[in-house]
Amino acid sequence: MKITDLRVHTVAVPIEATIRHSNGAHHGRFIRTIVELETDSGLVGLGEMGGGGASAQASLEALRPYVIGHDPFRFETLWAKLNNPTASLYNDRRQQHAALEFACLDLVGKHLGISVSELLGGRLRDDVPFASYLFYRYADAATGASEVRTVDSVVAHAAELKKAHGFASHKLKGGVFPPQHELDCYLALAEAFPEDQLRYDPNAVLTVRESIEFGRAIQHLTTNDYFEDPTWGLNGMRQVGAEVPLRMATNTVVVGFEQLATNVRDPACDVILLDTTFWGGVRRCIKAAAVCETMQTEIAVHSSGELGIQLATMLHLGAVLPNLTFSADAHYHHLVDDVIVGGKMEYVDGAIAVPTGPGLGVELDHDRLAEWKSLYDEIGGYAYDQDPGRPGWVPMVPQTSFADPARETAPRSMRDS
Repeated sequence: MKITDLRVHTVAVPIEATIRHSNGAHHGRFIRTIVELETDSGLVGLGEMGGGGASAQASLEALRPYVIGHDPFRFETLWAKLNNPTASLYNDRRQQHAALEFACLDLVGKHLGISVSELLGGRLRDDVPFASYLFYRYADAATGASEVRTVDSVVAHAAELKKAHGFASHKLKGGVFPPQHELDCYLALAEAFPEDQLRYDPNAVLTVRESIEFGRAIQHLTTNDYFEDPTWGLNGMRQVGAEVPLRMATNTVVVGFEQLATNVRDPACDVILLDTTFWGGVRRCIKAAAVCETMQTEIAVHSSGELGIQLATMLHLGAVLPNLTFSADAHYHHLVDDVIVGGKMEYVDGAIAVPTGPGLGVELDHDRLAEWKSLYDEIGGYAYDQDPGRPGWVPMVPQTSFADPARETAPRSMRDS
């Protein structure tokens, strides 16, 4: 089996509201890049890459000479082609490789007539539980609804998601408002959902001192999953962990094997969040999980704003990891649609079933693909590191200019850019 064609599509898929994070916002939509690899046998494998818009599409299309004629079974060769360790100093292609690896896994699974999770060793679970992913949100321009800013609105939004999807754990994405306001929100969540697990992630924008103060204020809770990236860097995380009896988790400072080795030698992070894109593919995540299992370092599955194709890779990954004990992250419930046949996958009791069909078990809905390609062509991308409600604001690490939680935010529509 040889790859004969590479097709790349950039889409803009609307989300329920503009969601805010420490580095800016997702402006009413997720920009994703869809990959199709076709083979001489007529099979088509699917991949997905986040962000970037036209630049992401161009970076993938530039890899055509590397993939045309490639045998999808030769995974290690593909990694060496794109991520030779010295060449990668000048051109890191981990995320592009991930999208292509997804498609190759899909092709191999389809060729053999088995699912990716079976290909990767056999599933240990048939569904993967997820945490609600709570973001501060701007109100919709048309209706004025959907804003999440106050303590009460954070709790109400969590309750709404729990009722709709059955979540039993909740992740608060922070770093937007001053730490005391976000602490109030977190403690209110703990009070409102005493049986549910909690985690907090300010995207590393707190100082070491602010992180320690926040951690000490929540350490009495018995429902903390982990304290995710409160501050930047392995040394910063190590200092916080020495002062706060919480699991320290990261998806920013351990995203490769050199960093993982450093963390093993001199522990700073107790939980490594594995992302099928950031680590360079599903197989890299499985290798990292094996290292973590050996060293008794816990793991979780990270989310980077996925559509159904990447979500499928997360599900197959989650299905085969023996040491996965935390619910996974997902932005998925913020989407209003998807590009796969059947539309969005469904949550049942806070979990999503692992696809059972050959390969990734999902197929492109070409009508949906055309619709969301058209939307991207119409309104384009957006600057991930800008907040549409705060002109001139610059994201900093550590952050010294937080948004004002007392200020009612101007309604934003999904077409703001």
